[in-house]
Amino acid sequence: MQAGYLGGVWSAVKAGIGAGTVALLVGLQPVLTALWVTATASRGARGGAVSARVSARQWLGLLLGLAGLVLVVWPKMGTGEVTLANLAMALVALLGITIGTLYQKRYIAPCDVRTASAIQMLAALAISAPLALLEPEAMDWHVNLIAAMAWSVGVLTLGGSSLLYLLIQRGEATTVTSLLYLVPPCTAVMAWLLFGEAFTPVMMLGMALTVIGVAIVVRRRSAAGA
Repeated sequence: MQAGYLGGVWSAVKAGIGAGTVALLVGLQPVLTALWVTATASRGARGGAVSARVSARQWLGLLLGLAGLVLVVWPKMGTGEVTLANLAMALVALLGITIGTLYQKRYIAPCDVRTASAIQMLAALAISAPLALLEPEAMDWHVNLIAAMAWSVGVLTLGGSSLLYLLIQRGEATTVTSLLYLVPPCTAVMAWLLFGEAFTPVMMLGMALTVIGVAIVVRRRSAAGA
């Protein structure tokens, strides 16, 4: 999950694909998860909540979330920026976070989040370190780079991944991954507040659809008679 998702996203951006395009591609994870859940349920697979069948109400929420995601990200997408190389990196990120989430939910017994994070970081190091040796460019150390790395390591990797692990252990895979729909809209709002980037009415509509879609997915089945 760590090496595939984060490594894939950062590599794709470095290779020239826009952040909005990467966000859109990786934002397909809830739909991919729902498809997998439905497939395993139809085969009678075991594994607790992972094999729970996705209801029509949840599919509606997932589709609304995807529609809102497209509306938020589409204005930020460039033209002619996608190549086979950076598209493959983005797809690696999508598969990494999806497969990692489903694997943890089905096969990993709940344990201390610090232990789980340590194992994940060591596994990611084993994959990423050899690849880092192939990087031809030198590091240009400066304050902004150090601050960005500190945020990525402390908040995104340790904080975000730890919270994701806890959510995976305590909730359904479809419900947990649907929360990731909120990332691109929140990113758009933060970019508007911090950097003055455009936040158009269409993007606002997309954010509203995303929030509604997530609310539909995470709503308890019993409340909807599912």
